[in-house]
Amino acid sequence: MTFSRRKFLKTSAATMAGLVIGNNLFASDDGGSPLAAGIPYTSLRPELGARKFISKAVENTITEIKAQIKDPKLAWMFENCFPNTLDTTVSYKLINGKPNTFVITGDIHAMWLRDSSAQVWPYLPLVNKDDELKTMINGLIRRQAECICIDPYANAFNDGPSGSEWEKDYTKMKPELHERKWEIDSLCYHVRLSYHYWKITGDSSAFDETWQNAVKLVYQTFIEQQRKTDKGPYRFQRRTERQLDTLSNDGWGNPVNPVGLIVSSFRPSDDATTFGFLIPSNLFAVVSLRQLAEIHISVIGDNAFASKCTALANEIEAAVNNYGIVHREGYGKVCAFEVDGFGNYCCMDDANVPSLLSLPYLGCCKMDDEIYQNTRRLIWGKDNPYFFSGTVGEGIGGPHIGYDYIWPMSIIMRAMTSTNDNEIRWCVKTLRDTDAETGYMHESFHKNDVAKFTRKWFAWANTLFGELIVKLVNENKVNLLPT
Repeated sequence: MTFSRRKFLKTSAATMAGLVIGNNLFASDDGGSPLAAGIPYTSLRPELGARKFISKAVENTITEIKAQIKDPKLAWMFENCFPNTLDTTVSYKLINGKPNTFVITGDIHAMWLRDSSAQVWPYLPLVNKDDELKTMINGLIRRQAECICIDPYANAFNDGPSGSEWEKDYTKMKPELHERKWEIDSLCYHVRLSYHYWKITGDSSAFDETWQNAVKLVYQTFIEQQRKTDKGPYRFQRRTERQLDTLSNDGWGNPVNPVGLIVSSFRPSDDATTFGFLIPSNLFAVVSLRQLAEIHISVIGDNAFASKCTALANEIEAAVNNYGIVHREGYGKVCAFEVDGFGNYCCMDDANVPSLLSLPYLGCCKMDDEIYQNTRRLIWGKDNPYFFSGTVGEGIGGPHIGYDYIWPMSIIMRAMTSTNDNEIRWCVKTLRDTDAETGYMHESFHKNDVAKFTRKWFAWANTLFGELIVKLVNENKVNLLPT
């Protein structure tokens, strides 16, 4: 049985027993904790023959990093989490002699452009040590390009034209689509993965005709959703009791003033935006467009398209500076979360990435940028309506799950974007202590009770946690890990 992101499962640690992924046991046999079986911190990874993809470079990294982690629980969690994407979500094959990779998000058997890119991201530094890993990620770039050519407005895809539970949504659904929520970041994540894969490997083989058609659709979609001449071709409505699962005004969403920003009908959480210009995603688009420009100059030799991408990036950046920066008493100039170009805005943050908190992680600004630091102080505190603090931790959540549920992803991002050792130390300890003894990250946990959490199998959060631990060890910050 699978659970959509809307029909989430609030789970206690006591219900973890017998969770199965395909035919692979993913949790211990008793109570979700290996401690309950009297075997402390035994690996929860699938048996070797049941793993979806095996990378020698990843396995070597696990061994090397674990040896430097003194705390046994943290070492156990790292071993479970870091390879979780490869162990459980990757489907790799050759089609017409070319690699083709489909990566599901975890407990939903569909591929999100965002999640799949983020899930393999922590493995990119290892690709030059492992040809098979390199080819697998090359195959994901190719598969994502095919998906974008099917529909650049879709956020999630099936592994073939099988239809989905959302096929009756009031939008232009196709059988290849799992869901058709327009989110800027879906396209940005594909560009991010493509660009950094090329920069690390020097391999441009994925930039074939299909990829070039796909990124031209990325540009076209961004232009359409600036909505300068009309509202564009995208509409979306769903029969639902959840307000943020559908769009107002006959599927167009709330009005925007065409000031140069791009409308994102939905957030990275798959929740509808309140004001259509989502600032973190617009800043992500600026970075992506400049990456596309560099690829088209250096690899493809299309200077005209590169110039278009650069001009659009500059226009969006100027519009963010003019409309997306607001003054908040006690903080100074901060980034708004969403604006509409008419002067309306909301100051908050959502745990999903891109978020305001994650901007330096995505290359959208420097960590010491004054406006970012002002924004960071605002969103990690009581003036962010989706910041929650309780007896077991504090962090950012979002309306996708609702009141009092903290997302580990926000705590990971806090550590990723921090230069304060005490802050990083607190983040790692909190992540270790809020897994409900399952050995994995979750989508969210209750601020007062770690046994109440959502999504047992969320590969992005698992791998992101692994990325943080690798980062700290590689930066010689082992002293910040619990002992």
